[in-house]
Amino acid sequence: MGKINLAVIYYSSTGTNYKMAGWAADAGKSAGAEVKLLKVEELAPQSAISSNPAWKAHVEEAKDVPVATLDDLVWADAIIFSMPTRFGNVPSQMKQFLDTTGGLWAQGKLANKVVSAMSSASNPHGGQEATILSLYTTMYHWGAIIAAPGYTDAATFTSGGNPYGTSATVEQDGQIRENLQDAVVHQAKRTVNIAEWIKNGKSQ
Repeated sequence: MGKINLAVIYYSSTGTNYKMAGWAADAGKSAGAEVKLLKVEELAPQSAISSNPAWKAHVEEAKDVPVATLDDLVWADAIIFSMPTRFGNVPSQMKQFLDTTGGLWAQGKLANKVVSAMSSASNPHGGQEATILSLYTTMYHWGAIIAAPGYTDAATFTSGGNPYGTSATVEQDGQIRENLQDAVVHQAKRTVNIAEWIKNGKSQ
């Protein structure tokens, strides 16, 4: 049975989605996948980053994380995206990366990728679900297969009940309000499992 290649691709300004992506990457490895943890390129000006201590600290924290490339998308059988909401939409950093995939899309190289997504905001109804659904719209154009967690595990209920993808509510001190790790782990393992079915056949 072929091993699944899982790319966990995130954008994070102050570290929440970096943490969530790390949980997903670890869960993917424990599920037997070959995993790459990757960030999209930061587009914000240095002046904006430097004026926010938490943002500046996270840029330093994640300086050694590789930047995602189109080759990483070709390599991956499954992809988990994690990003904060920006007015109910994906952040410009993630959108810029997605907007470079037209050539791969035209060649059919993004079809049948198994994709799942996670998000965060500073309040419980801050656009997390809309952000995940917005990203999934791009995935439908790819011809990707969405691996939403739904209500397939009790962790979905204890983490806020978002069936589209795990979502965080982040307090002003940067702490995540919900108990999210179990939900992220379930979502990542489910994504790898579905990718195995696609790649190797469910009967295997």
